[in-house]
Amino acid sequence: MIKSSVNIGTVKKAIEKCLNEDVAVKVNLGRNKYVSYKGRITNVYPALFTVTPFDKSFKGKTSYSYSEYLCGKVKLNEIAE
Repeated sequence: MIKSSVNIGTVKKAIEKCLNEDVAVKVNLGRNKYVSYKGRITNVYPALFTVTPFDKSFKGKTSYSYSEYLCGKVKLNEIAE
């Protein structure tokens, strides 16, 4: 069995470093369906983190768990200014 060097703790620390940063989010909805948008990581909680989209067509905040990021369902890319 291959051990992964990445675990939930390292994912939490990496996302905490991006708090209040602009990110590009890509979410896998399954069956080859993806949603992409740009937003800002606004809050970091023990079990999840929230992203506020810049686009007004999204209503409110979206929240994702760290395991969704670790498994690849949610991908974040930092936007360079």
